Amino acid sequence: MRKYIYAAIFLLQQPIINAQEPSDALRMSWTNPSGSARQQAIGGAIASLGGDLGAVFVNPAGIAFYKTGDLIITPQYNRQKNQSTFLGRAEKASKSGMGLGLSGFVVGSKQENRARGTAAVAIALNNTAWFGNNLLYRGLNTQNSYSQKFLEEIGGQGDANLVASNFPFGSSLAFNTYWIDTIGGGTNGNFRYRTRAPIQSGLLQENEIKSSGSQSELAIAVAGTGNEKILYGLTLGIPFVNYKRTSSFTEADASTAINNFNYATIEEYLETSGSGVNLKLGIIYRPAPQWRVGFSFHTPTFLKLTDKYSATVTTDTENYKGLQSQSSKEFTNGDLAQYSYLHFTPSRLLASISYVLREIEDITKQRGFLTGDVEFVNYRASSFKVDPASTDQIESKAYYSKLNEVIDQIYQPAVNIRLGGELKFTTIMTRLGMAYLGNPYQNINGEKGSRLQLTGGLGYRNQGYFIDLAYVHTTGKDVHFPYRLSQQPFPSAQINQRGARVALTLGVKF
Repeated sequence: MRKYIYAAIFLLQQPIINAQEPSDALRMSWTNPSGSARQQAIGGAIASLGGDLGAVFVNPAGIAFYKTGDLIITPQYNRQKNQSTFLGRAEKASKSGMGLGLSGFVVGSKQENRARGTAAVAIALNNTAWFGNNLLYRGLNTQNSYSQKFLEEIGGQGDANLVASNFPFGSSLAFNTYWIDTIGGGTNGNFRYRTRAPIQSGLLQENEIKSSGSQSELAIAVAGTGNEKILYGLTLGIPFVNYKRTSSFTEADASTAINNFNYATIEEYLETSGSGVNLKLGIIYRPAPQWRVGFSFHTPTFLKLTDKYSATVTTDTENYKGLQSQSSKEFTNGDLAQYSYLHFTPSRLLASISYVLREIEDITKQRGFLTGDVEFVNYRASSFKVDPASTDQIESKAYYSKLNEVIDQIYQPAVNIRLGGELKFTTIMTRLGMAYLGNPYQNINGEKGSRLQLTGGLGYRNQGYFIDLAYVHTTGKDVHFPYRLSQQPFPSAQINQRGARVALTLGVKF
């Protein structure tokens, strides 16, 4: 615990041009199962089942079952609802949007001589994460203020001129607009500081965050089999990240007194974009015709990302200095601050087993299946590193070293479970499934999180055409902190999540 506190203090004292936070690491790795409508309808459990284009993102050995080819496209609709409880008060917010899910093609070969095996190749684009989300919470705080984060950031800096200019994305803005101020009686080089927010009389705090964007991945996969029992595959993944977030935090005097503070607001804008690379390796073993056992390994995803960031602080100190406002753009020639860095997501290990009802060569005569996946992810293995092209190597390396130390302390390994099944009735299929994402938090300051998905769907196949429909209902818990303080407890918002996704896959065989 002491190690975590020291690391957190170090992060609070760094200029916010290094805008990355521990939550950024989790956003890129704690993602819901995705894929074709068929795959989503069975909870995403496809690591040993195969026979679906979505296998290239889970266990590429699964496309070795193909003897012909598929071409598919998957439009989908997402909706996310949040109920946040903050300081005893509940608020609701929601976000919805359309997107393109798994789309692409796979081609398999069929050898007349079965001893020579088969091969398959696939190219697909998949929406692996949807970042659309709105979050709102508010409450009465009589214990602390957002402005105390700025006081911790400036530390023992006695020179008011340096406070006014050396922290252009946080404390300088708060100081120049009088959210924080000098204590009377000091001299330059020997100043001390205080907040003008009247904590004792209570602060009405509100935080509103709006997020959009997605993470998509282009996959090129090859697979094959040397005999009837062992299938193997390899996927090269090229992810693309596009994320935008606007946030507005306000704290206002809860009393009616004229005490030289009315309210203060910090508005932030963050845009993250970039791309990367990863590999997925898999194998499926068939000990008997009806049984399939699968294993796959996903390497860490290497991402080169660029953040564009700005912050604006507005403070009304009534009769003291009135209404004041300043933007970080005044320190960056009117532009958004820009910073590039490297990010590595954790690796993944998957094990799976499937049982096919009436497993025969003619898949149209199979009667269904049961399947299950277990996935291990060590979320604390997420890390950030300095961009080799960065001009401030020393400061950035120190920052990321401490940031990674914090990630090690607040996150933990987790196990994700996916289960599903299908029944076939000639040309019609019915499907059910579930997925559980385990808690990635260490619970140092009340952090707890998990997600449960209940899934179902229908499928139709006839004369080389097919259509699949899936509905995914998500419930979950998460936590959000408007700010963190190193020297005293700080408030958190407990979040109950409700989500829905409808996916429709249209496909043709060739």
